[in-house]
Amino acid sequence: MDGASHEANLQEQVDILKQQLAQAQKLTALGELVSTTTHEFNNILMTIINYAKLGLRHRDNATREKAFDKILAASNRAAKITNGVLGIARNRSDEREPVDLVQLLDDTLVLLEREMNKYRIRIDKRFEPVPPALVNGNQIQQVLLNLLINARQAMPNGGRLALKLSPSADDGMIELVVRDYGSGIPADKLPRIFDPFFSTKKGPDASGKGGTGLGLSMCRDIIESHHGRIRVDSSPGKGTAFTLKLPAAPQSAPIAPPISAPAISNTQTPVTG
Repeated sequence: MDGASHEANLQEQVDILKQQLAQAQKLTALGELVSTTTHEFNNILMTIINYAKLGLRHRDNATREKAFDKILAASNRAAKITNGVLGIARNRSDEREPVDLVQLLDDTLVLLEREMNKYRIRIDKRFEPVPPALVNGNQIQQVLLNLLINARQAMPNGGRLALKLSPSADDGMIELVVRDYGSGIPADKLPRIFDPFFSTKKGPDASGKGGTGLGLSMCRDIIESHHGRIRVDSSPGKGTAFTLKLPAAPQSAPIAPPISAPAISNTQTPVTG
């Protein structure tokens, strides 16, 4: 085998390993989500059971309508969570299409709502009107999950997590910022933050989640494959901001449906018996 063929073979092996690592990271993130959402599902089921019992005990219309409303709301929430997890689990193509980033962010936050509440994280959303982004929604959601979980872990005692969306008119891009006000990243570690296998985490935190060092490296690869950019700014003790720049879709392109399927709609008046 000549040198060129050997180099091509090595590159092919590297590409295969990258794909395998990406799949392993996706499965790890999915496992963490299943763990988080299982507890949330239990809470939803208890709500449904309790209001069903209330409706059965009371025959007056007002009480039973309230019970139906609460059951419907809980069911809608369960459907959103289920479809969000299934959207990540499904094998999706690399196809890119116009995606509503506000909807994508809201769908992603639904999956992490219980965890954010448990650790007293307050979400501050500042969304300016932006066009759809030309992206693979499933891949960008994986990036957002990684950044949001990292931000939560940087604030073990609670705090504010700021999300910002704004247009970047000068280059036809959309800017998305995920900013925490937590521990920050030391200056000597900041240049290596996107290196494969590099991690600033010592091990699993109180929630059992640690770091492999693969997450941010994969985030960068996904963003750059979209012809976008990712930047990090951090100060120890003040927090960390990740800024993503994603390409805007052509104005004439139709917007892709959200990853999560529509929630259950109340198309009939509840039976009040």
